[in-house]
Amino acid sequence: MSSDGSGGSLFRAKVVMLGAPAVGKTSLVRRFVHSVFSDEHHSTLGVKVDRKTVAVPGGVVTMLLWDIHGETEGLSVPESYLRGATAALLVFDASRPETIETAASLGQKVRQASPKAVQLAVANKADLDIDWALVDPAAQALDVGMRLRSSAKTGDGVADAFAHLARAVANP
Repeated sequence: MSSDGSGGSLFRAKVVMLGAPAVGKTSLVRRFVHSVFSDEHHSTLGVKVDRKTVAVPGGVVTMLLWDIHGETEGLSVPESYLRGATAALLVFDASRPETIETAASLGQKVRQASPKAVQLAVANKADLDIDWALVDPAAQALDVGMRLRSSAKTGDGVADAFAHLARAVANP
């Protein structure tokens, strides 16, 4: 944390984007940072880092968004990617409730590598025909303070998720 010269504080946040493959992590980052969406799916290999500055009460938060490859059997997220994380966005595909388990497992890894990191779970693809009666109870397995719904395709809930993380980082 430092001063921005106008009396406000500057915060830096390493935000790790985590979840199973094809849950929409990259799409959420692209929607948030560049205001674009593409139906084309390209798997992330390793990690891609984007940056976005978000105004919060009392200052600004520069978010370094670590878009990390999806974790699946045979491909795990290295602990070194999680160390030093200020926040984690645990993303699952609301149309595939089985992806909640991966998000929950990754949340536990974050707690081990970066115990003070703020965690937020996001049910992405909320624009699809979702049976929320199945999804919401299953999402209770995510041991996080807040769960939100989003759609990278329509943009609904995307800015809210990142704004929530920015406020939590600035006001722990």
